[in-house]
Amino acid sequence: MKRMQGVVLAAFVMALAAAPIGSATAQKPGGILKIFFFDSPATMSIHEESTIAGQGPMMGVFNNLVMYDQSVPQSGMKSIVPDLAREWSWDAAGTNLTFKLRRGVKWHDGKPFTARDVKCTWDLLQGKASETLRVNPRKTWYGNLDTVIVQGDDEVTFRLKRPQPAFIALLASGFSPVYPCHVSPAEMRRRPIGTGPFKFVEFKPNESIKVARNPDYWKPGRPYLDGIDYKIIKNQSTGALTFVAGEVDMTSPYFLQVPVLKDIKDQAPQVTCALVPSNVQRNVIINREAAPFNNPELRRAVALTVDRRAFIDTLTQGKGDIGGALLAPPEGIWGMPADLMQELPGYDPDVAKNRTEARNIMEKSGYGADNRLKLKVSTRNIPPYRDPAVILIDQLKKIYIDAELEPLDTTQWYPRVRRKDYTIGANLTGNGIDDPDQAFYENYACGSESNYDGYCNPEIDELFDQQSMEADQDKRRKLVWNIERRLAEDVARPVLYHNRSGTCWQPYVKNYVPMINSIYNGLRMEDVWLDK
Repeated sequence: MKRMQGVVLAAFVMALAAAPIGSATAQKPGGILKIFFFDSPATMSIHEESTIAGQGPMMGVFNNLVMYDQSVPQSGMKSIVPDLAREWSWDAAGTNLTFKLRRGVKWHDGKPFTARDVKCTWDLLQGKASETLRVNPRKTWYGNLDTVIVQGDDEVTFRLKRPQPAFIALLASGFSPVYPCHVSPAEMRRRPIGTGPFKFVEFKPNESIKVARNPDYWKPGRPYLDGIDYKIIKNQSTGALTFVAGEVDMTSPYFLQVPVLKDIKDQAPQVTCALVPSNVQRNVIINREAAPFNNPELRRAVALTVDRRAFIDTLTQGKGDIGGALLAPPEGIWGMPADLMQELPGYDPDVAKNRTEARNIMEKSGYGADNRLKLKVSTRNIPPYRDPAVILIDQLKKIYIDAELEPLDTTQWYPRVRRKDYTIGANLTGNGIDDPDQAFYENYACGSESNYDGYCNPEIDELFDQQSMEADQDKRRKLVWNIERRLAEDVARPVLYHNRSGTCWQPYVKNYVPMINSIYNGLRMEDVWLDK
């Protein structure tokens, strides 16, 4: 059955990729695309956000140096195309990456874009600028970056400390826009200025986000849309009804869970819906710095009680995937095959055996039927977080842990987990790209702002560097799989499952292509148009 689902999905994405973009005369300029959107972000600054709630609507406000081709569902090294950079090249040592930039590009306020803006952006991300980001979740992406060298207005070189073949993949992420030198980080949080196809208009917390067509966009003929209105509706069922009633043109990208997706198709069979892997995994974050989980054996007990198939069957109707830190194949480029995954600690499909071992661990630590451990499971107060948390609470009961759900608003959730103000959390980790450099350095490296459970193993950090330098992809894959095993042994953010989530759009919405291995890279929206 699972193999058949993969075949069906592959056929679907191939059909999307093969669909004709249309001739210049077929595309109709104009119109406002209306989207129901799932949450209200903290800011409008992509470089300070960890969620698609802030990053998604702003992707079209900006450009990258390079980007993932918006018409290719599986993003990867082969789908990277020019954006603000016209071309790029590596030196013989593989440590200098030089970009030649487009001329004549302007920021939305009319000021010229130059190579200096590129340097300002990465100096800001590395903490080298005079001003700082309030939060900097992707600083560890650039730990190997030595400096950015400006060579005139239209050429810039990224000098690395060591070879890193996948460095350009980080630059292609929707999380990697170029910011202007002349606008402060504080202003970028409120009213961002970009070079992209859309200009920021307004953000009304808990109500809406609006962007409008940039009439001076450097790419001729783009965008087709006059603008995009994101109507914030936090209740998934309400948002789905709004879509079915025709009040919006599109559902919140990559947000609908399987039951709601089916309901929409039953009520509106004419609409297009896509259920795809999102490279957003559900996981457990455990505060390993505070009692009682500063005891590694208790952390192992939590990992052993997890029944991954129960999460998948209950929440995705069997359509999720078991995986580790990286998305499972075939949609994932780097994930472990299923047979190897079952050999990882805690992944044995014999759940009863695992839980017997977990209860023995708990009993040795003094817990049992008459002395149960009481705690809270903290989570973000939206369904993709809340629903797995409820199941996790039930599974913790099997090993003498009685947990209470603690739902937190988005604006509270990220500050709380960053300062380790929780005991156990039901978390989502969205990988900005399908590449080990991003997944490992951002989520598991010592000192990373997004390393929410405080995991730190210097030996593993060295392995991160080793796989990062490997140019042979088959050799790199074996190194990556060894790291996956070590992370499972260390109970570093136990992964519950990899989700498949859905997006629906009305028949008149054209040229929207959902990506199958990251939700963060396909929302430029400059090629989307309305046939009405």
